[in-house]
This record gives sequence, structure tokens and C-alpha cells, in this order.
Amino acid sequence: MITVLKFGGTSVGSADAFLRSAKIIIGGEGGRVAIVSAMSGVTNHLIQFLETDSLPADDSIALLIKKHMDVANELLSGKILKSFTAEFNNRINALRDLLNDKRSRSDPFFNDDISSRGERLSTLLLAHVIMSLGRESVAMTSEEAGIYAIGSPGFGTADLEKTSAGLMMNVKPLVLRGIIPIITGFYGRNDDGKPLTFGRGGSDYSAAVVTNGLDADCLEIWTDVDGFMSADPRIVPEAIMIDEMNFGEAAELAYFGAKVLHPRTIEPVRMKHIPLKVRNSFKPESPGTLIHNLRAPKNDMLRSVSMKSDLSIITVSSSEIAYRPRMVARIIDKIADAGVILYAISTSLSTVAFLIHTLDVKETLKHLNLLGPENIVERIDVKSNMALISAVGDNLLERCGVSAEIFGAVNEAGANVEMISEGASDVSLNFIVPTDKAVAVVRSLHKKFVGGTG
Repeated sequence: MITVLKFGGTSVGSADAFLRSAKIIIGGEGGRVAIVSAMSGVTNHLIQFLETDSLPADDSIALLIKKHMDVANELLSGKILKSFTAEFNNRINALRDLLNDKRSRSDPFFNDDISSRGERLSTLLLAHVIMSLGRESVAMTSEEAGIYAIGSPGFGTADLEKTSAGLMMNVKPLVLRGIIPIITGFYGRNDDGKPLTFGRGGSDYSAAVVTNGLDADCLEIWTDVDGFMSADPRIVPEAIMIDEMNFGEAAELAYFGAKVLHPRTIEPVRMKHIPLKVRNSFKPESPGTLIHNLRAPKNDMLRSVSMKSDLSIITVSSSEIAYRPRMVARIIDKIADAGVILYAISTSLSTVAFLIHTLDVKETLKHLNLLGPENIVERIDVKSNMALISAVGDNLLERCGVSAEIFGAVNEAGANVEMISEGASDVSLNFIVPTDKAVAVVRSLHKKFVGGTG
């Protein structure tokens, strides 16, 4: 039996957190493989350096050294501390050389290389903490483990076939010998050996990719929350934890607002029906949420309500656009060129509307304005201060009249529905309301379908 465990930045954010995570790793049975994020704040620090260049390289590195060596000096001693310090210095020197090499900045993968350096430090430290507890462990970079990625800088996707071959050759033999590999999350290597990141929060995805590649028996995502909830407890204090849910429900919630899990985490494990658990590293006694491919009980209609704010609706109007499919395709292509995520799309005879993050509006409009003269756009409108509500349940759309019940609760909250997405998924109904009404809508839905005072 092989279990893959992933630890986020807060789970390795301090000496206590490192020790707690190390004990979780060695406390289970069978083969263990851990995927680790950078220490909390480290990736943001590296990205801030890249974006502002406000700190000299040596000052920036000094902060990283202190953060990691403070933990090392508290938890390690003797030969293990000496071994860690030697390898840590090697990795820090490599980072310093890279930051000071102005020629490297012309490399399109330079930002990916720098932003992924935090994981190379945290994995090294966690492996040595585990060794200090008497277990054999080894820190591995994504390159050493054999995690391959394809795509453009900052938008990598794992090559599952090549990654599986690499992991079976480089990682599985270690596990079979009782060694615990601690592998960097967040990035893979492309065919040229360049680091290619999976996007912010991509360590969850890395863990799912490793789970898939090793044909592991289970993936455990260790984070700072107990698991999936029926709503955000900051909005709905009566929210309850969800003990079990299926892959479809978890994917919809993760994509449409629940910040428990990165949305891309689901597919690599769903492909092989490998169960996933979300657990709290600060409360290891809590069972968390189990996610699998089984259906929910028929009487359990709505499992959770999530909210995603800071969104805008862009509406492109053109005469009889519905009869001009090439124009619609061109509009979507322009949005893709801007690298923008679409959260919902709606069409009518003369308009196509899509929902994006408000921060992406300016770039999207710039690309839409590049539509050629053959694409006659009469008007482009932007409606900001929108929020996406996602009502999720495995049997949600099989129940006759469910939409009427849901929108009845929306009406009770005094909100107008600006846009609807129904039918794209059989486990969710998604709709957009003004941001100032979103909290009231979530509370109204939760009270009606889950329970509580609202």
C-alpha cells in the first residue's frame, strides 16, 4: 500500500508545523510519499522580488535563510543539522547565482525557476526533520523524481504518461525499500529540463499527479481546514463538515469558490478511481472529508453552497451573432489569447456574455478590441461587482422543480439573477448575482436546503 500525502505552506510554516507534519508522515502504515509546498510566505516573497525587484538579491535571500535556518536550528542537531546545512547552502548559492545572472532573465522560464525555489528548500528541511525522528528519508526535486510538464511558462500541465514512467523508475524503488521520498510540489520539468510551474496552488495538483503516476492507493491533502463544508463558515456559522462526497461535487466546489482544494487536483485521481482525503494538519485526529467516485444518497440533494466574488460579466453585442459561429469562435479565441479563465458563458440571438475575474477585464477588452473588421461588434458592455453562486449536490438536477426551489430562496434574499449556467454539469447549478446580495443568497440557500438559522 502506498499513500501520497501533500502538505501546504501553512503545514510547514513553523518549527511546530514541520514537526507535526513529519509525525503525520511517519505515523501511517505502508509506503509513504510526501509532496510539499514552500513555507508559508516564501513563494509570495519570491514572486514579489520578480515583480518589483525592490530588494537586492542578497537581502531577499537573507530572509529565506533566516526563515529556514531558524526551524532547522530548533529541530535538528549534530550530523543531521550539519548535513542539512551543507545541502541548504548549496541550494541557496544556486539561487543567488541565478538571481545575480542578468542573462538568465531573458529565459522565458526564469520566473518559473525562481518562484519554484521555495519548494526545493522546504522539502530538504522536512526530509531532515523526518530523519531526526529515526526514519530514512530523501528530498527530491521534481526533476529528480521524474515529473514532466508541458505548456507555456506559468501554465504547465503534467505529462501523465512520461511522469508515471519517471516516478516508477526514480521514486517507487525508494518506497519499496522503506525510504520516504519528500518531493517538491508546484512544478515539473519540460522536455528541455526547464522548470515549468502548474500555477498558484499547483502543489495540490502535483500531489494528484504523483498519486496517479505511482498508482497509489490514496491521496491525502493536509491543509489548515477540516475538510469541505456545506458553506464557508465565515459566512454561515451553522455550516457543517461534509464527511463524504464524490469527485464531481468536489471538482465543482473547488472550481467555483471553495478554497479547500485546487480545482485541478481531482482529475488525475478520478481517472484511476483513487480516493482522496482532505485533512487538517493542525487537527490530525479529525477524519476530514473523503472524496471518491461513489454516488451520494438519493435523499441528500444539496451538499454545499459556495461563492466566488470579484467577478465581471462582459457582454459582446452584434446583430444575429447566434448565426455567425465563426465570430463566436473568434471572440473565445481572443479571450484565450489573453490567458483568461471563463467561469460561465451565455448566448442569445445577438449577444454572447461571459464571466471572468474583474482583474482580467482590462486585458480581455484589449484583446477583444483586436477583432478584425470582418467581426462587426456593435457594443461591448462590462458589468462589475458580480458574484458566482454554486449550488452543488450529486442528485441536484435529477429532482423535478429544483431550480424553482433554489431561485425561490434567491428571491427571498432579495437578489436578481444576472446570468445562469445549468446543465453543463449534472451536480451543480451556477448563477450570478450582484456582490452585495451574494452573502444573503448563500445564507438563504443554506437555511432552506441544509439547515441553520440563515
